[in-house]
Amino acid sequence: MVKEIERAGIPVAHIATVVPIALTVGANRIIPAIGIPYPLGDPHLEFKAEKKLRRGLVERALKALQTEIEDQTVFED
Repeated sequence: MVKEIERAGIPVAHIATVVPIALTVGANRIIPAIGIPYPLGDPHLEFKAEKKLRRGLVERALKALQTEIEDQTVFED
């Protein structure tokens, strides 16, 4: 489905818990997630720290959407 959306000209950012799988399935803009049980957060953090963590992931995904790419790209910190 991601490939079809991108083929229509709409960029897609894939927040992935397992980056090698995202690469294998052909995702173009990959943002590494935190972990399998909690991909977009860490329940062991205090509220403000977790909010900062989540915001960072979303900001990285938004940056990925704005970035022109030629090949699969993993957007680390």
